[in-house]
Amino acid sequence: MTESEAEPEVAVVDLTEPGAGAVPTLDPEGLSGLAILPLRDTVVFPDSLTPLAIGQPRSIQLVDEAVEADEAIALVAGRLQEGEAATAEDIYDVGVVGSIQKLIRVPDGTLRVLVQATERIRLESVVQTDPYLVGRFVAAPDANFETRDVQALARNVEALFTKIIGLLPYLPDELRVAMLGIDVPGSLANMIATTLRLPTEEKQELLAESDVQTRLKRLTVILSRELEIFELGSKIQAEVQESMDSSQREYFLRQQLKAIQEELGEGDEQQAEVAELRARLEESDLPEHAEKQARRELDRLANLQAASPEYGVIRTYLEWILELPWQVTTSDNLNLKHAQRVLDNDHYDLEKVKERIVEFLAVSKLTGSMAGQILCLVGPPGVGKTSLGQSIARALGREFIRISVGGVRDEAEIRGHRRTYVGAMPGTIIRALRDAGSSNPVFMIDEIDKMGSDFRGDPSSAMLEVLDTAQHSTYRDHYLDLPFDLSRVLFICTANQLEPIPGPLRDRMEMIQLSGYTEEEKLGIAKRYLVPRQVEQHGLESAQLSFTDKALRVIIREYTREAGVRNLERQIAGVARKVARRVAEGSKKRSRAGEDAVRTALGRAMFRSEPRKRATVPGVATGLAWTPVGGDVLFVEASGMPGKGRLTVTGQLGDVMRESAEAAVSWARSRGTELGLVAEDWFQKHDLHIHVPAGAVPKDGPSAGVTMAAAIASLASGRSVAKDVAMTGELTLTGQVLPVGGIKEKVLAAQRAGVTRIVLPADNEADLEDLPPDVRKALTFVPVERVSDAVEAVLTKRRRSTRRDGV
Repeated sequence: MTESEAEPEVAVVDLTEPGAGAVPTLDPEGLSGLAILPLRDTVVFPDSLTPLAIGQPRSIQLVDEAVEADEAIALVAGRLQEGEAATAEDIYDVGVVGSIQKLIRVPDGTLRVLVQATERIRLESVVQTDPYLVGRFVAAPDANFETRDVQALARNVEALFTKIIGLLPYLPDELRVAMLGIDVPGSLANMIATTLRLPTEEKQELLAESDVQTRLKRLTVILSRELEIFELGSKIQAEVQESMDSSQREYFLRQQLKAIQEELGEGDEQQAEVAELRARLEESDLPEHAEKQARRELDRLANLQAASPEYGVIRTYLEWILELPWQVTTSDNLNLKHAQRVLDNDHYDLEKVKERIVEFLAVSKLTGSMAGQILCLVGPPGVGKTSLGQSIARALGREFIRISVGGVRDEAEIRGHRRTYVGAMPGTIIRALRDAGSSNPVFMIDEIDKMGSDFRGDPSSAMLEVLDTAQHSTYRDHYLDLPFDLSRVLFICTANQLEPIPGPLRDRMEMIQLSGYTEEEKLGIAKRYLVPRQVEQHGLESAQLSFTDKALRVIIREYTREAGVRNLERQIAGVARKVARRVAEGSKKRSRAGEDAVRTALGRAMFRSEPRKRATVPGVATGLAWTPVGGDVLFVEASGMPGKGRLTVTGQLGDVMRESAEAAVSWARSRGTELGLVAEDWFQKHDLHIHVPAGAVPKDGPSAGVTMAAAIASLASGRSVAKDVAMTGELTLTGQVLPVGGIKEKVLAAQRAGVTRIVLPADNEADLEDLPPDVRKALTFVPVERVSDAVEAVLTKRRRSTRRDGV
């Protein structure tokens, strides 16, 4: 219970017994020991009759003793919390003297009292705290109340309060009459302050102010403020009421018009369309800005004739707004074990990539948001970039949508066309979200490295806003011309290589590299995914077609040469078609495809071990190259003929590769004799021709430098390069071997080609840790720091007794 609080519900009953409850006359001595009744959220002013509810036991004791002794009490407001007993520090120092006029005991043990307040008093000190507070007070009468300024202020206050009475329903009109009977300005201020619902602190300031002029000034400010608020509230209420009346009137008129048209059989198809759009708008959950725009366009549509060119444009625009999933979302499943299980079921190996994706989901789970990260999966074709995006969507429980921007050259494909153009429509981003039906799908943007630009604009620049986490919450399509929130979309991009992606766009994405598959990984993928899928797609049963491991290895080695598994699946499909034909012809024989069966079905082998075939004569060396579709082997052929030391380089080589050839020749001329690789005047008497097949394929880069040096040394020395070795590395004129990139892709290409020994820069030795353990075990790696070490490592020990120039 509170100490005491206002109780407006208690009825005020006049005393009937003569002398009962009379206000005692106090002399200064009587103010020295007044019992203090603390009030919570209530300020009592002089000359007021106030009902109070008493709940605290010690306050009930105070009231009982005051009634029994017919003594006055001090009514003082306090800074009290509900249920707390007041202390001397909790009460204000200005209150009023009051006498109890009426007392009612309530069945729950509390009291209801009616108190008549008389004069204002000021607390000097508390002389007793138990069982209740008793204080020494002095009178605080009004001052400065007979000046003309006071009279003018009093009339102004009276006028303001009269206006307020007409605005507030809880103030009775009888207060106007009551004001006319008050001639004392201070009493007028007390009466107005008592009736207004003001904060306790503001009321206490008015009570504590003994200067009547200052009190009236404060009251004038308060009344002016309250009057402005009440008038504004009345204006708002009137506008709301008017709007409601107008809406109701419009509704009734439309219903009447509809009934008349139905009665006459003159239903208007245009009005039906507008009504349908209006109903859809009412049912949709559009953001405020989109709803405002839709209503404005709908009103325009209602005033147009159906034959107007604008009619179809506006109708299509409204349908786009209503069909977009502005606030439609799906709930995320951030169970990391579930995500790991989905990724493992859908993809073989790729452990580092899966780990990075699960880490991304873990951070999203802790932060509660996936905003702030745009993933880009980079790798050769066929390694599972697109299917990874589908797996992420399945793990999260989100919708999946995919677009391809390869070959896109028009900015409007991304941002859409403005409505001023004939046939305008939104860009591919907004269209894809409409198709997804959710504002938080997993959105895959394929082939982002293959966007172009021309006179129609630069789509990669338009993509900057889409993939910028600081901007795409207000993405604005040209057609809609409304901000659409893309921050809830999980964007995943794919690319085969990073170099074509513009720097600012690349900076907005986190790159996840996917390398090509090893032979063992391809074998596992074929057994687990490709064979069962092709068996099902060709209408077969698992018992009707199966492959041995050796058969699958034959397909991998002799019929495919790729980083991914797309061609591998095509070759498996080729075998499945042969079996499907026999089954369709009525054969009941089960087919278990072995090595011979695969070769019979697929024909002659498409790939052989080229290094062993080509590297049989001096002057030919096997190198390793990186391409956008994975690693590959290349061959460097050197040939000499009588001449004057001229150099010819062919094979559609770029500037960097040509410079590598010149550096390799310079190194061989400067160090060849010293190393015993060539006769002293060999280069002066021979022209040198370096060729890199295949001539129709452009090639560039510094990593073939060591291979060229080995080919030249092999030619000049007559010692052929070992058939089982391939090499990579950049050389310098001083004979150092510098590190190069793409080691993993190059090593996998060497393994596919049947190479068993690889020479590479010593600084690239740490890159071998990225290789699968079975690959590291199957191959021999020779790290070198100098070109001379590389040459000695790859040349055969046998020197030919005779050799011909130019071989």
